[in-house]
Amino acid sequence: MNQILVTKKLYITPELKRKKKIYKFYFFLSVFLVFALISVYIYAEVDRSKSEEASQAIMDEFNQGVEDTTLADGDVLIAVLNDTSEEDNTSSSTSSSQNQPQTTISRSRVQTTNDGFDYSTIATINIPKINITYPILDGKTDSVEETEALLKISPTKFWGPNPNEVGNFCIVGHNYRDTRFFSKVPTLENGDYIEITDESGKTVRYSVYDKYEVNPDDVSCTSQLTNGRKEITLITCTNDSKMRVIVKARAV
Repeated sequence: MNQILVTKKLYITPELKRKKKIYKFYFFLSVFLVFALISVYIYAEVDRSKSEEASQAIMDEFNQGVEDTTLADGDVLIAVLNDTSEEDNTSSSTSSSQNQPQTTISRSRVQTTNDGFDYSTIATINIPKINITYPILDGKTDSVEETEALLKISPTKFWGPNPNEVGNFCIVGHNYRDTRFFSKVPTLENGDYIEITDESGKTVRYSVYDKYEVNPDDVSCTSQLTNGRKEITLITCTNDSKMRVIVKARAV
């Protein structure tokens, strides 16, 4: 009996004890990492949900501005088009009397991000196919830091003229690989519609005519050579964030 006990005791060597400690360490480390990853994921989801709520609050404020500016001091807000071919794609408030004065009222209000960057809402974007409607923000400095801060709130102007003007109005938005922001923009196809409503309340419909991918440092998609047409460019990341998805559309 004593022989068996001694043999069993000797079988548990210092090397085995060391390995058991290592295994325990790796086990607890794995558990810790799993909980850490879950916590980071939950935090990111909460942060994105807050961004979505902030974006929709800005959208509500922008839309309220449409109602508040349709009648101001007896004036009627009327969208005046330079090209009659766009009449069917433009929303405007009309007057019962053509003798009333025509005016365009800006309703953008300067706001500040938590990081201290000032911005205003210059338009809204609606894409029926992927069921998204967001405000389009515009910062004051166009710095990388400012753009990153604004992108956490909503799609943001990246380059180009004011909304619905001649030229290439470029909009950048995050791809969260879900249904928020520009996550579903890569699924758009030629012929799909995108609607931009500017500060005057005018809505112009654009039709997608091209989609492709470029390297992150390729900004050729921002070219303003549009032959006098109104165009928009949507920019977002691929799902692996290695490339940029470019969606081009022009006014119908």
